Amino acid sequence: MLDSHDIVAIQEVLALYGHVIDEREWSRMDEVFTDDHHFYSSTGRVFRSLEELRAYWLGPEVTHPIGHHVTNIIVTPVDGDTASCISKGLYVRGEAQITSAVYRDLVVRTANGWRLRERRITVHHHDRLAD
Repeated sequence: MLDSHDIVAIQEVLALYGHVIDEREWSRMDEVFTDDHHFYSSTGRVFRSLEELRAYWLGPEVTHPIGHHVTNIIVTPVDGDTASCISKGLYVRGEAQITSAVYRDLVVRTANGWRLRERRITVHHHDRLAD
């Protein structure tokens, strides 16, 4: 079972994701992801290594938002060393542009702390939302 220290540590690794990306601290990606992670981007691409994900993020086709923000984190224990999480992501792009997304994560306890093993991102587009 997860205790309150685990919940806080999981929330911190989810928050660290945004800090690492926004500061372009690619060498710190191992503080966020497991070596065997699966990252499902909002564009449908799947990345299965830190090197593959890092190369994509450094590539010319990626325009990073100014800031990544995570909110509304819900942690659901799977077992003592695994939890599923759902949270909201807000991406600040510039001139009053904010994009909303949903993160669906699987986090695991490692020897170095909690890490993302799987992240699925779904971006919400304003034209698809009902009143």
